[in-house]
Amino acid sequence: MFGLIGHLTSLEHAQLVARDLGYPEYADQGLDFWCSAPPQIVDTIKVTSITGQQIEGRYVESCFLPEMLAARRIKAATRKIVNAMAHAQKHGVDITALGGFSSIIFENFNLNQIRRVRNVTLDFQRFTTGNTHTAYIICRQIEQASAQLGIDLAKATVAVCGATGDIGSAVCRWLNARTDTQDLLLVARNQERLTDLQGELGRGKILPLESALPLADIVVWVASMPKGVDIDPSTLKQPCLMIDGGYPKNLGSRFDAPGIHILNGGIVEHSLDIDWKIMSLVNMDVPARQLFACFAESMLLEFEKLYTNFSWGRNQITLEKMEQIGQASVKHGFRPLLT
Repeated sequence: MFGLIGHLTSLEHAQLVARDLGYPEYADQGLDFWCSAPPQIVDTIKVTSITGQQIEGRYVESCFLPEMLAARRIKAATRKIVNAMAHAQKHGVDITALGGFSSIIFENFNLNQIRRVRNVTLDFQRFTTGNTHTAYIICRQIEQASAQLGIDLAKATVAVCGATGDIGSAVCRWLNARTDTQDLLLVARNQERLTDLQGELGRGKILPLESALPLADIVVWVASMPKGVDIDPSTLKQPCLMIDGGYPKNLGSRFDAPGIHILNGGIVEHSLDIDWKIMSLVNMDVPARQLFACFAESMLLEFEKLYTNFSWGRNQITLEKMEQIGQASVKHGFRPLLT
């Protein structure tokens, strides 16, 4: 059985969803309440592969909210993640994906040092961040969407915002080794990590965001930001492909400007309907078919009976693992979202 640990994008979003899920006592509560709310299994999921294989899973709502980081409720945020992991393991889930900020918090605050949560000893082999599949899907979105828009990668400049993160660094490695992209712009907050990444790649220009955006034909957004940024469309190239792989979204608002194309990054479509309700609550356009690629990774590991922390640790994603999970993705009927 596979599991998904997720969270909602804001306090307002959580209050709306709580009522829909049948938790009216959560719906009118403020941040203090959500800081103490326990994890809940709120959905049972059935997925059928195009091979005919069927699997079952559980969705665990962690009750984490991005506002907890903004309000410096770090202890509450970290407690949310390990409690949700223990909840999944206690209920017999074999492989669970840490979605959105769940994996970011786990890595940034070294939660692998926490081995025991109440009466549960965490087995980290049961968990995956899902970042390898997310990075693979974003790379395929870059390749396929740019072709649709007539952007020639051989002549294109690609900016990766969040380049030193787990997903961002994997995207940079793929672009460097698997495409003939003309220029690669590296954008992140940590200058030491940027220099290390540039040295590993043997290329790439380190630039601040405001300098990189006007130069880019393609912008990949994979930074860990609790709140999106607003960009002036007039400063961007036309055409410009913007792939937003953040959750919550890195872009603060959608653009309504000619030549600016926004793509929901790190999202896959399945060939068959999935029996669940949770994706309708996170505003997927086709909730029976579309989902986060990180969540799909746990499904793929369940299909393949690979009960291991396939994606784990900062900047450990290899091209070989991206290709491996990519082959499984195609085999079981997943494809990158391109609309």
